[in-house]
Amino acid sequence: MNTEGTGTKQGIYPEQELTGRVLEAAFAVHNALGAGFLEKVYENALLIELRGMGIACTSQQSLQVRYKGSVVGDYQADTLVEGGVLLELKACTALDSNHEAQIMNYLRAGGIKVGLLLNFGRPKLEYRRFVA
Repeated sequence: MNTEGTGTKQGIYPEQELTGRVLEAAFAVHNALGAGFLEKVYENALLIELRGMGIACTSQQSLQVRYKGSVVGDYQADTLVEGGVLLELKACTALDSNHEAQIMNYLRAGGIKVGLLLNFGRPKLEYRRFVA
């Protein structure tokens, strides 16, 4: 698992420009709303911000989980950006290993290469970038 923590860069990574723009939108939302709302509030605000930037995104996108070529379930991705970057939003006091495992499973199951785990529940936006 390749992750990147709050505010650090580790060289070139897939979808660098797009994830940079998504983070710009996420910071704008967090700066305007602050911490303390439910996850859905941040999701709706982020969709407005991304679409205002001309970035195509879908909310609660249903993605199938496959095993040996068969569909064994599905899950709802919080937000899918430009069809290639998965956003998993949280509004909690701290991210933990369960959140990281969740986004990595979503990336693998959906065949998506890049994901951002965004936590709006702290005084400062917390984010982690994942590459599957």
